[in-house]
Amino acid sequence: MTNEQLLAEIREANLTYLMLAQNLIRQDKAEAVFRLGLGEEAADILAALSTGQVLKLASRNTLLCSFRVDDELVWSLLTSHNTPNKVGNEATNTLHANILMASRVAEVI
Repeated sequence: MTNEQLLAEIREANLTYLMLAQNLIRQDKAEAVFRLGLGEEAADILAALSTGQVLKLASRNTLLCSFRVDDELVWSLLTSHNTPNKVGNEATNTLHANILMASRVAEVI
């Protein structure tokens, strides 16, 4: 993949993310804040962006979204990878990972 292709992929991901975020926020702000891991002020700003502003933001060469999963424990729970002492089934591991990620959203808010 060339550098130009990589930048085009980043811009496309940005546009997709911004459009998805706006739709989620406009449908149900509380749920969007939870699912996107945003604060309410950021959600208000995203919801109010015009089409031109969305396109301008999306054209940046830096990803606007980020992974909330930033530690080995959550990755292991979500992928059922490297869990030597499996304590439950996949549904339990996923629930545990969701609880951990939700608690991080509460820290942002």
